[in-house]
Amino acid sequence: MLMPKRVKYRKQFRGRTKGDAKGGALVMFGEYGLKALEPAWITSQQIEACRLAITRALKKEGKLWIKIFPDRSYTKHPPETKLGKGKGNVEGWVAVVKPGKIMFEIGGIEEELAIQALEYAATKLPIKTKIVTRHHIGGEAV
Repeated sequence: MLMPKRVKYRKQFRGRTKGDAKGGALVMFGEYGLKALEPAWITSQQIEACRLAITRALKKEGKLWIKIFPDRSYTKHPPETKLGKGKGNVEGWVAVVKPGKIMFEIGGIEEELAIQALEYAATKLPIKTKIVTRHHIGGEAV
């Protein structure tokens, strides 16, 4: 399971899921990417399920870049616990994803197989996504 080696604070506030992605909104490494269209917390299990789906579809061809990492902890109380006993225990790790963020990138593979792999990975995620390609302006990749 993906999780950070160490964090400054074990338990974090929930924060807000307002606004678009500040960075990581362009395909930088590969030719095709999976872009988030909704804000969400993507768990480490969901990221791993997408990674497995893409690597199985690629069949040892091409390269995969994972652009998100679950560095935020979320807590949960045990069932049937009364209120007023403090914050719950750390339950898992999530990556905060905002609209416009490229989550996965694929390169070095033909278009049909790349789109098929990213579509399969999109079924493992709880949000709406879109497959995007690297933009070429004036012969130079942007």
